[in-house]
Amino acid sequence: MAKINHKNNELAGLIAELKKLSIEKKVKIWKRLAEDLEKPTRSRRIVNIYKLNKYTKNDEFVVVPGKVLGTGDLAHSVSVAAYSFSDDAFKKISEKGKALTIKEVMKNNPEGKNIRIIG
Repeated sequence: MAKINHKNNELAGLIAELKKLSIEKKVKIWKRLAEDLEKPTRSRRIVNIYKLNKYTKNDEFVVVPGKVLGTGDLAHSVSVAAYSFSDDAFKKISEKGKALTIKEVMKNNPEGKNIRIIG
């Protein structure tokens, strides 16, 4: 009997929601995120905190279609949404800014305004 991976079901649901929202709101960023998340796990983006610190500005909002890892420190406030976070990354981002899930961003900002994809 095949093992059921609940993480895959969760990801498939998120991708379907992103595509649906993209069509409903006519916003390309959600479609782009869905396409990035559909890629194999090895091709998915992995971003360390030092890269977020280097490539973001104060009070900017970014989305990582993959995982955020905790190497480095943040020197400014930034809001980061990602498919997943390491425990250390979540803690470091929460101290300076906000760490959110992609679903929370879809609910709070369905038009996809002022969001940048990093990774």
